[in-house]
Amino acid sequence: MTKDILVLGIETSCDETAAAVVRNGREVLSNIISSQIELHKIYGGVVPEIASRKHIEKINQVIEEALNTAEVTLEDIDAIGVTYGPGLVGALLVGVAEAKAISFALGKPLIGVHHIEGHVSANYITNKELEPPFLCLIVSGGHTHLVLVKEYGEYEIIGHTRDDAAGEAFDKVARAIGLGYPGGPKIDKLSKEGSKDAIPFPRAHIEGAPYDFSFSGLKSAVLNYINSSEMKHEEINRADIAASFQEAVVDVLVTRTMMAAKDFGMKKIAIAGGVAANSSLREAMSAACKENGFAFYYPTPIFCTDNAAMIASAAYYEYRKGIRSGFDLNAIPNLKIGER
Repeated sequence: MTKDILVLGIETSCDETAAAVVRNGREVLSNIISSQIELHKIYGGVVPEIASRKHIEKINQVIEEALNTAEVTLEDIDAIGVTYGPGLVGALLVGVAEAKAISFALGKPLIGVHHIEGHVSANYITNKELEPPFLCLIVSGGHTHLVLVKEYGEYEIIGHTRDDAAGEAFDKVARAIGLGYPGGPKIDKLSKEGSKDAIPFPRAHIEGAPYDFSFSGLKSAVLNYINSSEMKHEEINRADIAASFQEAVVDVLVTRTMMAAKDFGMKKIAIAGGVAANSSLREAMSAACKENGFAFYYPTPIFCTDNAAMIASAAYYEYRKGIRSGFDLNAIPNLKIGER
């Protein structure tokens, strides 16, 4: 009988201090997240120095809670997986230093995990039946990628944003219409009160790069619309702006994904990242997949945002392939997907 593999995952790439214990890559025994949203809300976004300090304060107790909730000890753990990029360098360093210390003290394998590969792996937790190959749309505050998941840990980027990530655009537009931070969930909620067809915001198409994205022009169009309305002393319907902006983003994301799936012969489509929790994106992608005969997969909301269970899942598949990191593992804030 094959021995169960327990992986302790650690995630500190931005403003969540998280630790989790996952069995065999898909069974979550614990997933503890200490959020800093309330701390950063007053600044309208994440302040790196504050995030790093809070990680230092919380990391030990979050790991202890993860172990206690899973009813295991550090001695029961087979490997330690940790996010080492991309992300905020100071925040990443806290998690990497902690993981290296535990690995050294216990003599257990250390596995550095790419944060975005973690987001892809979140789908394995929610969808136990999902196996590569599949096409994954990764949409978060810092990334918008179309990725061919050829095998566990084997990726090919076929499309990416040329400027703002989708989640970044959500945050900036939310700030412009007075919703505050974090913008994604607030726009999603407000958009339900507005008309998605009220304002014809643009959809960017990049010549010669059919799978790439661009959201800076859309963001500018929203800001110009607001400024123009204010100059004309016209009433601004925030719900209509939110709904129309969200529709423009979702339309582009779904259209590009469907095109790529057909062109590359993919029958399975997954979404991942914080924006994957957006209700309109899920509904539109689900409808498009059904219309085209594709299987559609997405993580439950708790695994869309930054968490350590997805990092432990990704680390498990690296562990199975014999991949290990040395104690020279360092934080790499601009780490590219597929790099080691």
